[in-house]
Amino acid sequence: MKSLCQVITVTVGSLTLLSVIAQTSMVPSLAQPPGTAPVFSILALDAGNEQRPSPYRLGSGDRLRIDIFDAPDYSGETTVLLDGTVNLLLISPTLVEGLTLEEATAAISAKYASVFRRPVVNLSLVAPRPVQISILGEVTSPGNYTFELLEPGGAALGFKYPTLVEAIEEAQGLRLSANLENIQVRRVENLGNDRVITVNLWDFLERGNKTQNLILRDGDTIYVPTVPSVSLNQVRQLASSPFIQNPEESRQVMVVGEVTTPGVYVLLGGVTGVDLRVGGLPTVTRLLQQAGGIKIQADIRKIQVRRMTISGAEQIIPVNLWQMLQAGDFTQDMVLQDGDVVFVPTASDVNPSEVAELTSAVFSRQTIEVYVVGEVGRFGYEKIEVNTNTSLNQALLAVGGFTPSSRKDQVELLRLNDDGTVTQRRIPIDFSQRINEQTNPLLQDNDIIVVDQSKLNEALRNINTLLSPVPALNSLFRIFEFLNFLDE
Repeated sequence: MKSLCQVITVTVGSLTLLSVIAQTSMVPSLAQPPGTAPVFSILALDAGNEQRPSPYRLGSGDRLRIDIFDAPDYSGETTVLLDGTVNLLLISPTLVEGLTLEEATAAISAKYASVFRRPVVNLSLVAPRPVQISILGEVTSPGNYTFELLEPGGAALGFKYPTLVEAIEEAQGLRLSANLENIQVRRVENLGNDRVITVNLWDFLERGNKTQNLILRDGDTIYVPTVPSVSLNQVRQLASSPFIQNPEESRQVMVVGEVTTPGVYVLLGGVTGVDLRVGGLPTVTRLLQQAGGIKIQADIRKIQVRRMTISGAEQIIPVNLWQMLQAGDFTQDMVLQDGDVVFVPTASDVNPSEVAELTSAVFSRQTIEVYVVGEVGRFGYEKIEVNTNTSLNQALLAVGGFTPSSRKDQVELLRLNDDGTVTQRRIPIDFSQRINEQTNPLLQDNDIIVVDQSKLNEALRNINTLLSPVPALNSLFRIFEFLNFLDE
């Protein structure tokens, strides 16, 4: 596109001035003095982005070169100051902030018109200022970021500005509680007016809509809001996208409830008691594995992930790992982020038909230790390691069953609870019973089974005591008392 222009030559003393009255063009001025750099309309471009480029607007920190035709003593480089002005020889400070190069050229030319008759002013951008972007909300590292612009050149003859995705990457990615559908970019337009641009990054992620990967400008503020309700499917999809924090970065999470070792753990990129570093996503099941696995009484249908948002509100996200085991729904194995708390509740009732499948899962504890004491074995004490789905009857059989002196109708079960209390129960023994809480309960880690002596054996032991040297008649009466006791 050519410019329509009029050239007028005027001689003032020994200074010859050339004035060009031209329409703004995207090609070098036809009156460009020889030996000077071409003047281009500097555009904010992004390779591969289909958004319409916008003219570059000057701001504090831009380095400019001004050339006045046939007046080299008044030409040279200058920098836009903090107040948005440039200081040039012979004229007062000129405000150029927010102007395009063409508009700034016109403003400077107007001031030099009081010094030279129809001055020919050429203004070019030597080095653009760094782009300052602020990003707030659901990102890993909110704050202010600086982006250096690339030098002009190539077919586009413009600078490559940062995009929204590049700004998110600079902030170390989105948090999993981010709302991608309603990201807001606040932009200060010319004349100081604010404009809010809403961006839907899901549209970019799922459909490749590049217009949603907004080209940013200097001074833009990005706000990533919190998603109002969490979709496990979207969390899994987001966790596998380039927008999210690197899965190899460490994150500190907590697990409480029905797990072997509740507490705080570091998932990926850290050590938690053992030298452990596994690949893949930092999920609920990986946390349960590091915590030693779930206990047999855990209710994996009602696990909760409690997550604090950037605003301080708490989100409670239900997770059903039984659905994952049964239907292969891997979205239930939720990806965790720094600060998450996982709560594993206690089941109101353990279904015996589900025990085998539950205890074979990778996030379950594989073995427990229980104790059988009293009339068992040779020493009256056995410590055994059994599978997590072992019942009381199976533990008794594992130590060889009862001895001739054992009481065979019932045993005592002692259990140490998480709160430090001890539960004591008398349980009737019937080896034909399947797993049930009343007569053949599933055992827990550190349970103690106490097998008493039979009444006959206890009576005989006491008879031996009675037959020690005491008056014979008294001893005889006492023996009859014990025989009556056995008949009761």
